[in-house]
Amino acid sequence: MPETHARVLDDLSEVDPSDWNQLAGGHPMLSHEFFHALHQSGCATTDSGWLPQFITLWDDAMINGNGGPRPRLRAAMPLYLKSHSYGEYVFDWAWADAYQRHGLAYYPKLLAAIPFSPVSGPRLLAATDAERTALLRAALALARNASSLHVLFPQPAEAALMQSEGMMLRSGVQFHWTNPGYGSFDEFLSQLAYDKRKKIKQERRKVREAGVSFRRLRGSEIKEGDWAFFARCYNRTYRAHRSTPYLNLEFFQRLGQTMPQHVLLIVAQREGRPIASALNLYSQETLYGRYWGAEEYLPCLHFEACYYQALEFCIEQNIRVFEGGAQGEHKLARGFLPVKTLSAHWLAHPEFSDAVERFLEREHQGIARYVDELNEHSPFKSMGGEE
Repeated sequence: MPETHARVLDDLSEVDPSDWNQLAGGHPMLSHEFFHALHQSGCATTDSGWLPQFITLWDDAMINGNGGPRPRLRAAMPLYLKSHSYGEYVFDWAWADAYQRHGLAYYPKLLAAIPFSPVSGPRLLAATDAERTALLRAALALARNASSLHVLFPQPAEAALMQSEGMMLRSGVQFHWTNPGYGSFDEFLSQLAYDKRKKIKQERRKVREAGVSFRRLRGSEIKEGDWAFFARCYNRTYRAHRSTPYLNLEFFQRLGQTMPQHVLLIVAQREGRPIASALNLYSQETLYGRYWGAEEYLPCLHFEACYYQALEFCIEQNIRVFEGGAQGEHKLARGFLPVKTLSAHWLAHPEFSDAVERFLEREHQGIARYVDELNEHSPFKSMGGEE
């Protein structure tokens, strides 16, 4: 393999999208288009506290592209210099507070993650272990100019590498639905315990009887008016929780324009008028539930728009996994099972690092007990649920 050299990029326009996407392996939220949309729309920039510091490895070989010969990108790591901990879904606010109480600066910190997305996947985008190790070591070296390095939702093999390089591992829990090859939504329901099956049927009936119908729009089927309506719903949800929205209409429009093959927009309508909307991204293997909002409240509308419509889509398209997002024990009763997630952390301050390591050991034991307890209440007949 030719010798590689590292470059830190604050602008992905320096990278050919096809080169980047080959490393991303078809994951929609690791694509060049997704990151570029975040940056160009102003959602993840220096002004919003997300300074891109993407680590890239290049060799001296030249490859031919549409614009002529260009250097060859060998590996990459999405990385940000953060001035806060918003939009991460692995919470370290207590660590930041402890630093502050001791007169130390926790920010800026380095974060390897997909902004605003609690989604698992590769964080060391490379073909070989040697390249993955080189990326990680470059990130750790860069972190010595900050307080810490945090890698959120990496793959297990990557987490093991990070642990071997001195990082501490942290566990979490999400709820994922898996599709063994269901032929219909009714076949999925038939695998659930009676009480769970009955509850889902009741919830769906309530929505139908309220006169609500649904459109599942893909790619170019999504018009400007649909995006504008979804953005209003999204903003309304954040206002209801007294929070500031992370994303904007331009970002959503860019997704529709640059990666339509990965976009599913579910629109609920009543009496010919849209009342709610849910945005999902998907690949051939996985559907990722992302954002939703409604302009009026109806019982069970959230479950139908965000879960049951998406499950039907997965079954129709033979998509194997539905990642429903962060948290949510209510997903268990609807066929989602607990899945452990991982993050990796390195803190420059030795005493704080020791304290966090002891905390993570205790937290890990609690997470393991929590997952065991959840599995004892499986909604499926074949996994402990009652008929």
